[in-house]
Amino acid sequence: MPREQYQDALESLRDDVLYMSEVVAERLRMGLDALEQKDDQLAEEVIEGDGEINRMYLDLEQDCIDLIALQQPVASDLRFIAASFKIITDLERIGDLATNLANYATEAQRDVFPEVDIQQIGDGTLEMLDKSMDAYAEEDPELCRAVASQDDDIDAMCEAASEMVVRDLIETDPFGEEDRDAEAYLSDISRLLLTVRDLERVGDHAVNIAARALYMVEDDDELLY
Repeated sequence: MPREQYQDALESLRDDVLYMSEVVAERLRMGLDALEQKDDQLAEEVIEGDGEINRMYLDLEQDCIDLIALQQPVASDLRFIAASFKIITDLERIGDLATNLANYATEAQRDVFPEVDIQQIGDGTLEMLDKSMDAYAEEDPELCRAVASQDDDIDAMCEAASEMVVRDLIETDPFGEEDRDAEAYLSDISRLLLTVRDLERVGDHAVNIAARALYMVEDDDELLY
């Protein structure tokens, strides 16, 4: 492959990874909206769209393999391709977590613990994802570190939310109301805790993306471990 075509292939890979991130972020936003609005139709769109994200992942994985196998890149180019490969893995997993949110939206029977602000946590993870992809696109090391720092705030919010739910269950009688279906109530609480856990994982994947971007730009593994 002539040098000019090789550079075009690298830029195309970057553009395709960024496009995949836009699709994943949109699905995550839709999953959060489906939860908030109890919108089964919106949730089904997210669930049905997971196959598209999986296909993008497989196509980009093959592109990365081809570039490494056929072009034998070195130094910064190799770090870029390797980082892109790891980033699409994290994006695919965020897509899976968005599908989880959509499934929770279709299964939940009632609101429990409305004081747990799922949307605020979700907005924070979306912001982290956007920043991490900007760091990749712009090759910005400081933005990489900012994402890692923001993850501490998301972790604290998730821990506080989970502790609130568990503490309330321990300290109060959640089944004091005669018309409450205990099994359904516990199922809804379980889904709430799973939602918090999954959003925390989205934040972790955003940090992974930022870590790979930092390694790509500065050959620095500071955030990888």
